Amino acid sequence: MPRAFLVLLILTNSVRSADWPRFLGPDSNGHSMEEGLRRDWPPDGPPKRWEISTGSGFAGPAVAQGRLVLFHRRKDEEVLDCLDAKTGKNLWRFTAPTGYVDDFDFDDGPRAVPAISDGHVFALGAEGRLICCELATGKLLWQRELAKDYPFRKGYFGVGVSPLVENDLVVVNVGSRDAGVVAFDRRTGRERWRNGRDAASYSTPLAATIGSRRCLVFLTRQGLLVLDAQTGDTIHQRPFRARIDASVNAASPLVADGRVFLTASYGVGALLLDADGWREVWKGDALECHYNTPVKVNNHLFGSHGRQEAGASLRCVEWTTGTVAWEKEGFGCAWLIAVDGLLIAVRESGRVTLLEASPAAYREFGDFQAFDKPDRRNWAVRAAPAFADGILYIRAPERLAAWKLK
Repeated sequence: MPRAFLVLLILTNSVRSADWPRFLGPDSNGHSMEEGLRRDWPPDGPPKRWEISTGSGFAGPAVAQGRLVLFHRRKDEEVLDCLDAKTGKNLWRFTAPTGYVDDFDFDDGPRAVPAISDGHVFALGAEGRLICCELATGKLLWQRELAKDYPFRKGYFGVGVSPLVENDLVVVNVGSRDAGVVAFDRRTGRERWRNGRDAASYSTPLAATIGSRRCLVFLTRQGLLVLDAQTGDTIHQRPFRARIDASVNAASPLVADGRVFLTASYGVGALLLDADGWREVWKGDALECHYNTPVKVNNHLFGSHGRQEAGASLRCVEWTTGTVAWEKEGFGCAWLIAVDGLLIAVRESGRVTLLEASPAAYREFGDFQAFDKPDRRNWAVRAAPAFADGILYIRAPERLAAWKLK
């Protein structure tokens, strides 16, 4: 291999591994390839780099090329802010009007993590406005009003699924009766194809190679939907949802080892499918995730088990059998990031816990309170965190902060 090409390959991989450009990171599975994390956190936590105030919303940050993108709401505008990831300094801002009202009086801001790809930012608002901006300047390149173009029934908490960028497409589980999933040209915003009638969930889809075929894997409101990544043709489909209507599918699917893992709360449980014939490997109540997506480390899953309202536990579950290896009760719902043999758990309570990613036992290395919990109804850290270039970014209600973990 020529030396110049080898150097270019190393640089390309190092840049990619240091970014967190979409929901659940570079490979949409909650993993970071970084190394060298500190395992000796002081009682008050690792050093904080910066903290800023934000508007409302549940959308976590995305980070790429030294820039952090945050989608939130201030007054009657949805705001897309681009910050210097190391300092928190604002680089540009794009705004668009919004009149979204939450039916349960929880939060009126955007729910979906933006996606950064090839110098562009894609963001989907709570009412269904899909926008594409330049990462460098914030210039609006195109937008689509999905609720007008593809009328859909409003979900319990508005639109909350992140856009999926795959090659030259931006794909969204729109949820219209004649356009369940729609793929748009990433450069123009024009429709390229549509598929099915599945209503929208709160589960962000992912792209994965299954066998020799590139696929788009959705957990819609109805269940699993696997599509060909370029044509949108259906590869596999099966029901997976609660019997009661007042329920949601929110955790994203996981794809590994030629298998697809699904999980949901409301009495649904978990299901592992082998894509070779789409046969069931196991199913049951070993891991019922309400909205957090579990992570797979080696041959085990780690995830939040149980409804958020009832107080979830943290479980470690064997991937191929569904056997529970250990359980930490009272842990609460938490986003997990797998990195350097560890798990970073960002908990609803505002605590951040560093764990060993081991099936042997629950073992903590560090723990600190990232945000003080105010005496306020429905306060919880629910936005997905990001980890990029050794920095952990956490969004709490009306706050965003960064901690150096290396």
